[in-house]
Amino acid sequence: MSHSLNPRTLLACALSALALSACVVAPYPAQPVYGTGDVVLSPVAPPAPYVEVIPVVPYPGAVWISGYWSWSSGRHHWVPGHYARPVPGHRWAPHRWAPGQRGGWELRGGVWVR
Repeated sequence: MSHSLNPRTLLACALSALALSACVVAPYPAQPVYGTGDVVLSPVAPPAPYVEVIPVVPYPGAVWISGYWSWSSGRHHWVPGHYARPVPGHRWAPHRWAPGQRGGWELRGGVWVR
């Protein structure tokens, strides 16, 4: 017995495969690099922050670092929050967007400060 697909089914399968080929699932880095204090510039204001559900503290003393909108490749993208080990003698200065001095928006913070 011979099985054959009709042209519409074949086209639907091909389009589905093409659409799925652009999907990439990659783990978020376990310990993002923070603390450079660099300023990120954006021509447009960031969207409203996501409401994050803060998970259970994974170990005593862990500090929650809230997620924030970053800017790269011409668009805002959400960087999810995570727990981090505190730096002795420091406090976390969270990321924050503010109107830029020359227009646009500036992302500052995301550093451990004394």
